Amino acid sequence: MATPHPMHRDNAILALRAGKHVLVEKPFTMNAAEAREIVRVAREHGLFAMEAMWTRFLPHVAIIRDWLARGVLGDVVTVTADHGQWFAEDAGFRLFAPELGGGALLDLGVYPVSFASMVLGTPSRIVSMSDPAFTGVDAQTSMLFGYDSGAQAVLTCTLRAKSPTRAAIVGSDGRIEVEGDFYAPAAVTLVPRNGAPTRVAPVHEGRGLHHEADEVARRLAAGDLESPLMPLDETISIMETMDTVLARARQNA
Repeated sequence: MATPHPMHRDNAILALRAGKHVLVEKPFTMNAAEAREIVRVAREHGLFAMEAMWTRFLPHVAIIRDWLARGVLGDVVTVTADHGQWFAEDAGFRLFAPELGGGALLDLGVYPVSFASMVLGTPSRIVSMSDPAFTGVDAQTSMLFGYDSGAQAVLTCTLRAKSPTRAAIVGSDGRIEVEGDFYAPAAVTLVPRNGAPTRVAPVHEGRGLHHEADEVARRLAAGDLESPLMPLDETISIMETMDTVLARARQNA
């Protein structure tokens, strides 16, 4: 098997050493060690860096953050999210190529993992299971995360089939449901334990990638070196979690 190519790390560090701020496509790197390298170089040079997890900056996610901050769900009990897409088997295509960081988890599963991280933080317990594609990368991975609060997250990803790509946050006093592709502009509904649901329709402004670009522009104008909506330490934590997911899956194979 070829050695994975650390393209994101290499290019980001070249840019930083040339004095350039960086917005690095998700997944930020191949693993947590590479993520820590980029963050270290950015901080040493006093430059801005951020993971381009575009979901974090979408209008419906801002609504979710507000609902969570106001405590409308009570205690968060469960987070669920899935991301499955169908891809034709092609050894040269990046999702099937080990040397290009292929596999369901790094490309697709990063969305559910990042969503759970946004809501619940870093898990204290991780159970995972994977099945390989014909090239050896993970074709399907399922994850169960446990948190010190007693909450759990149930997350899945696959490159073998188009899944509902939905997400929900379930609390003691109500739940939030994200319709359609949870990682893209979507409608959200707040369903209280008692009372009528509140649905907020999606805001359609193109595909939605401009929201993260606007955030970068705002932070650079303010002289900030990272975004509080996608902090660098959280990006490292997410990569550490995915490293653990893959390691535990190999143990359970």
